Parts: sequence; C-alpha cells; structure tokens
Amino acid sequence: MNGFFRELKRRNVFKVGVAYAIVAWVILQFVDVVSDTMNFPDWIAQAVLMVLIAGLPIALLFSWAYEVTPEGVMKTKDVDKSKSVTHGTGQRINKLIALGFVLALGFIAYDKMIAGNSTIQQAEAGQTSIAVLPFVNMSNDPDQEFFSDGISEELLNVLAKYDGLRVAARTSSFQFKGDNRDITEIGQKLNVEFVLEGSVRKSGNTVRITAQLIEVSSGFHLWSETYDRQLNDVFAIQDEISAAIGIELRSKLALGENVKAPTVYKTSSAEAYEEFLQGRRLVDLRGKNNIETAIGHFTRAVELDENY
Repeated sequence: MNGFFRELKRRNVFKVGVAYAIVAWVILQFVDVVSDTMNFPDWIAQAVLMVLIAGLPIALLFSWAYEVTPEGVMKTKDVDKSKSVTHGTGQRINKLIALGFVLALGFIAYDKMIAGNSTIQQAEAGQTSIAVLPFVNMSNDPDQEFFSDGISEELLNVLAKYDGLRVAARTSSFQFKGDNRDITEIGQKLNVEFVLEGSVRKSGNTVRITAQLIEVSSGFHLWSETYDRQLNDVFAIQDEISAAIGIELRSKLALGENVKAPTVYKTSSAEAYEEFLQGRRLVDLRGKNNIETAIGHFTRAVELDENY
C-alpha cells in the first residue's frame, strides 16, 4: 500500500488534484462575476460546474497513466524511471498551484474588501434602492402591452425623483419581463432592497392596476393595493402608488412628515397619453419604420394636448 501511495506521489497525482481544485474554484468565481455583470442565465454557471466536476477524475487518471516528457506525452509504463522527469513536472505544477492561490486570494480580497466597502458606503450614505419590474398585461388584448409597460416606466421615473432612493435602470429591470423566477433572486440580481411589481388590466376606458411592494431580503409584501379607475385617472393612480411607496420607505429615506411626494407629468387627454406610450414603445424597438410611426403617435399626442 505504501508503494502505491509513493507511486501516486511520484506521478504527481496529488498535486494535479490540488491544482485542478484551485483552478476550478477560480474559474467558478470568474463565471459568477461575469454572470452577475452580464446577467447570464443560471444554467450557464451550473453547466460549468458540472463540466469541472466531470473533468476531475479525467485529470487524475491522465496524470496516473501518462507523463509529460521532453519527447512529448507518453504512457507512464513506457517511460524509463531513471529518465523520468516527473520531478520537474511537479515543480511546474507547484508554480501553477501558487498562481492559483494568488488568484484565489485576489477574488477573496475583491469580494470582502471592494464589494463589501461598496455596500457599506451605500448604507452610510443612507441610500435605499428599488427596482420597478414591468407590470404584467392582464388585458385580453396583447396589443395593450405598451400600456402596462408605460405604467411601469412612469412609476420608475417618478420614484427616481425621491432624494436618497436609488432606482434600477429601465434596461436592468425590464430584462426580467416575463421572468417567473423568485422575486428575492431578481432583487439580488439587481442589487436592490425593494421590488415593485404589479399588473394592469385595461378594458375600454376602465383600468385596474394592482401594485405590490416587496422587501427582497425577506420576500414579504410591505404594501399592496388595487385601483379601479377610469382611464383619465391613471395619472392619479400613479401618484398614489408612488406616494404610498414613499410612506412605506419614509424612515429609510429619512423623509419628513411634510415632504411632498413627486408627481407624474399629467395631460388632460387620456388619448394623448396612449399616443405617447405607443410612440415611446416604438422608439425603444428602433428601426426606421418604427421611428417614423412613433413620430406620428407623438404628433397626434401634441394635437390632442398641445401642452403635454
């Protein structure tokens, strides 16, 4: 048995295992950082992990069965032990292990010091953060998607006017449109403390808007409300939602009792508002035809309300 372990050591099997584990850990940390930055789906990190796990026994078997010689890779049994260079190979593996340790310490330092300090600085600055997810279109007409998206964007814009409240950008929060993953996970991905979600059901001139404020750390609802109004009252609903959120977050935002909540820029014409929303959606889609059609909607909005 002692002879077997000595042979494992001579063939650098133990060192290969250690080096593989360190390099695999560094790769996983790199994938984790890139995934958070680029918002890759979770399955990518899981696939990388499975590949790395499957690769470990292959690497160990290779180090046992083969040896890297000046003439190239040869089967260990075909190499004369007196001419074996496993000692030199072992030294190179030691250097690889040392490099792996340096990279690992670098990742740990970044995670503990740089990322940690960023969180502390945000807390010291008294900054509370929120993301407004795209409201779900509950109308029977899928063409009304522009309306539910518009409600979300208007709420996002009005919440951004609160001093001390960081609001996730539209491009960041709207990437989760139609995503059924847990709100806590979405909130962590967006690096926010609170999430506002909801739904819109529009029928004729009547609209029902449901909004919910969720604390990411606990997953609990802090506030929810349903509004049934005529379409020309949609601005009042948005003002009410933003004010209610301000009240819920008042202590975190250090707001005084008399601080007035920001308001949505209103129009006297509900039709002008719809024309504006349709135009903005087409602008987001880009393309020459979409932009030209959007200009038509904006022109119509101004015709309906020249002050909007």
